[in-house]
Amino acid sequence: MGKNGLTSAWLEQLTGALENRELIKINLQQSAEATVEETKNFIEQGTDIQVVQTIGRVLVLYRPATNEENQRISSVVENM
Repeated sequence: MGKNGLTSAWLEQLTGALENRELIKINLQQSAEATVEETKNFIEQGTDIQVVQTIGRVLVLYRPATNEENQRISSVVENM
């Protein structure tokens, strides 16, 4: 999470990272003002990103890429 907390600019960074990778994990620092649940809700309500798993202060995020060249994971998920 950015040092400015939960912002739309931070969500845009997540979206950009997921466009290239489709699956990422983020770690909330101990000093973060937002809880894991607040962060999860903020992400899911403000975007089409899915929080697929939380482990402690780590959130695993998934969003299918719109560019076919970056769809390594979503193509596998689609065939499941």
